[in-house]
Amino acid sequence: MKKSSIHIDVLLDQDKVPEQISWNATDTTADSARKAKAMMLAFWDGADKTALRIDLWTKEMMVDEMADFFYQTLMTMAETFQRATQDKELVGDMKGFARDFYNKFREHQLKENKA
Repeated sequence: MKKSSIHIDVLLDQDKVPEQISWNATDTTADSARKAKAMMLAFWDGADKTALRIDLWTKEMMVDEMADFFYQTLMTMAETFQRATQDKELVGDMKGFARDFYNKFREHQLKENKA
């Protein structure tokens, strides 16, 4: 059996706010650690039937980038659910929600920029 590892480093400021996130994996072609402005990591605890999560973002993460990140994450979650369940109806609902979320975000941004 092959073992694969993912290593995540988070550099914190004096107030424990992330300043830098970097990661690397054993099964990647990248020569060095890759930087990220945000991350979401989730584990399923089958014994407790709960999701355990780590959500972090750096000071440099802009609000529009966060909206893009959430939109893309919601869409990939829908695709993962599709592969796991083959439930096209629920996947369509999830993708519809993601599109509605992103469109509402853009509408709010336009209103704020006009004000």
